[in-house]
Amino acid sequence: MTTPKQLLVRAAAHNNAEWCAAMSRSHGLAGEFGAQAWAAPSRTPLYYPDAVTLVPNADRTALAARIDTTTPGASVKDSFADLDLAEVGFQVLFEAQWIHRPASTPAPVSDLDWDVAGDPDTLRAWALAWDDGNGNADLFRPELLDDPATWVLAGRSADGRVIAGAVASLSDHVVGISNVFALDGGPDVAWPVVLAAVNWLFPALPVVGYEQGDDLATAIRHGFEPVGPLRIWLHGR
Repeated sequence: MTTPKQLLVRAAAHNNAEWCAAMSRSHGLAGEFGAQAWAAPSRTPLYYPDAVTLVPNADRTALAARIDTTTPGASVKDSFADLDLAEVGFQVLFEAQWIHRPASTPAPVSDLDWDVAGDPDTLRAWALAWDDGNGNADLFRPELLDDPATWVLAGRSADGRVIAGAVASLSDHVVGISNVFALDGGPDVAWPVVLAAVNWLFPALPVVGYEQGDDLATAIRHGFEPVGPLRIWLHGR
């Protein structure tokens, strides 16, 4: 019997795979959804896995065969933390928890205004704020704006600067949140404005994502609950 939390994990995993697919498409890379996993045959963008499992107990050999393990950096998001990929050349990179927040749960009060990035200049301003000088702002390309299920949420200061934000990924049953950031104050500053935006845009949908460590504790303070573990594996570490 599948429990409500297990159903939430499946929904969160599929939503996250759709977001990884959208990010890959924006870089000109094609992935494919299968019965057990989404996978891309060539190296995906920085920070994004080459495969995301969609069901428990996926076939690890078949999964590894669908991605490029000859080029350094291949990774797999083991959405149910139930695979042993060591036997196919992977090592655990980190573990985290899927999180869930019920639909229409009141959002915390934020002092920031927000909008949705709808043009390349706004997306660039958002990406530069997200990156905070680390040199990876080009990860978010203008092609991402063409994806109808992707919403780049920008929290703005009183003078109009992007100082917080996240990406919202819409799917049939949930809205996924990733890339949560704030230039000052971290996720405690970011979550209120992000949740205000999500409640306004998608009032009937529960919110999902994944976090670890202090960021997980912060998400819990803002109304999320952990619903299941996931594990990221890196090939040939």
